[in-house]
Amino acid sequence: MASEVTYAEVKFKNASPAAVVEVPPETKKHKQRRQKYPLWLPWLISLLLLLLCIALVTVFFVAPFSRRGDEPTALQQKFMKWQCVSAVPQGKGWMCCPDGSKHFQKSCYYVSSDRMSWVESQQNCTGMGSHLVVINSREEQDFLSKDLQQLRGENYYIGLRAQNVGEWQWVDRTPFNMTAAFWREYEPSNMVDQKCVVIHRPSGLHDNWNDVKCERHFRICEATIVTV
Repeated sequence: MASEVTYAEVKFKNASPAAVVEVPPETKKHKQRRQKYPLWLPWLISLLLLLLCIALVTVFFVAPFSRRGDEPTALQQKFMKWQCVSAVPQGKGWMCCPDGSKHFQKSCYYVSSDRMSWVESQQNCTGMGSHLVVINSREEQDFLSKDLQQLRGENYYIGLRAQNVGEWQWVDRTPFNMTAAFWREYEPSNMVDQKCVVIHRPSGLHDNWNDVKCERHFRICEATIVTV
């Protein structure tokens, strides 16, 4: 006869209960705190930006006025915008003319878009720190004549006038040199009522001066170039 197998749960008196392993709670990740900047830092940045703006204004607008004392004061006060080109190889720095004018050699030239009498034209140029143009060389004459060809006006005043018939004088007292004059053919006519001189644009690039009545014409102003 087969023997029966009996299973029974046996508890030992001295047996210790199963050790309970305590697992530490998951370490919490500390949120990274945002770094706090001093309250005065934005003010400091704003102040530095303001100083930078002032420096840029000084470079582009004030610097052109800081030049030799023999420059016309009115030119400094009249214009705020300037066009500058490098003075190299003539020297260090920049050569500047008021915005709207053109430079040639050591002068700035402004050609008007309105007409005035000769006296009013000279006063207008003087008010801008300049004078009606004084032409001293063939190169200067050719430069002006070429520039005027781009315009449509007929007569443009220069700084030459006669108090008495045939006695021509430049506005800056430069001696008048007949060999360095650029009259049209058969000019000057030396009429009593024609004591002012213009460049007659339709006459071309070279000999185009004409004596006319001192009535309303366009004008060319000249000022010494500004070096900074």
